[in-house]
Amino acid sequence: MRWVPIQACQPGMRLAKKVYNEEGLVLLGEQVELNDVYIRRLSTMGVTSVYIEDERTEGIEPVSLISEATMRQANKTIRTEFKKLMDEGMSRKRPAYSTMSRAFLTVLDAIIDDLSSHNDAMVMLNDIQTTDHYLFRHSLNVCIYSTLLGINYGYDREQLKVLSLGALLHDIGKTKIDLQLLNKPSRLTDQEFNHVKRHAELGYAILKDEPNVPLLAAHIAYQHHERLNGSGYPRQLKGNEIHDYAKWVAIADSYDAMTSHRIYRNAMLPHEVLEILYAGAGTLYEQPMLSLFRDRIAVYPLGMTIELSTGEIGVVASINTHCPQRPTVRILYGPQGETVSQGKEIDLSRCLSTMIVGFTTEN
Repeated sequence: MRWVPIQACQPGMRLAKKVYNEEGLVLLGEQVELNDVYIRRLSTMGVTSVYIEDERTEGIEPVSLISEATMRQANKTIRTEFKKLMDEGMSRKRPAYSTMSRAFLTVLDAIIDDLSSHNDAMVMLNDIQTTDHYLFRHSLNVCIYSTLLGINYGYDREQLKVLSLGALLHDIGKTKIDLQLLNKPSRLTDQEFNHVKRHAELGYAILKDEPNVPLLAAHIAYQHHERLNGSGYPRQLKGNEIHDYAKWVAIADSYDAMTSHRIYRNAMLPHEVLEILYAGAGTLYEQPMLSLFRDRIAVYPLGMTIELSTGEIGVVASINTHCPQRPTVRILYGPQGETVSQGKEIDLSRCLSTMIVGFTTEN
């Protein structure tokens, strides 16, 4: 299968993986043939890419880290609990015995179990294709990234549950921010940006007294925009003043935000975002944490079409876990654009003189 940006999709292509709707149910199934209506609809619903069948890339099969059942449960819980908060007025008191934390803890157990069985796998962009409210999808993505990092770092299960819960709820304060402001297509004014930044404090206020939510999880929501050099917000904390859990979530949050399509800008590619994150190593983010993140992220996702320094064009056929920035590439076209017989693959971790020079939407 091939990973194809939605803008490069053509009528007649067949889906190789399911596309889920905002409730975690199948919107379009495998083998569905795309047409102009489907492509246009997927684009307006926020799907930025899909996996397409292609006999030349047969055998390239991304492994889903989260089961379909877990994904459905997580989507439903996030939407239900976040919408409750969105529907509540700012001054309305929280229920005396909230079930929010109980519902999320059930979901987190399933996520931790799923990820623990794939703890050596690489996280890939659009591992699960879904259409959803950005806040809901982003919250789950950051939870998945942070949890997998915590597993690889060596946290025990109790530590993972706190990290995962804080990651899942890191942006819950945005449920108290006007959606029109969050989705504004143009640049925010200074006043508007200062209002949006309040979500860190609002999230802490929501979570600190929530039954069964550890105070540390509330502090993750409070600190996930703090940065090592004190340039973050809301308290301009520095270095060790920021808890490690919040530092993990800060990396995952930044990565997912930049690789996600937003109303005011297009999504960036994983390798582009990783370069931006590394530009902040030691000043914004912890260098060792970024290194672990880099080693667990598939910078070039399976099925992505790329151009090599040789002029050849191919797709990422497998990820080299020891060197994820240099995958194995199945060549489709030669330097002159000629079709290459199926089967030729180049392991870039062994062919060090050959470089990836770009991403292409060539179909």
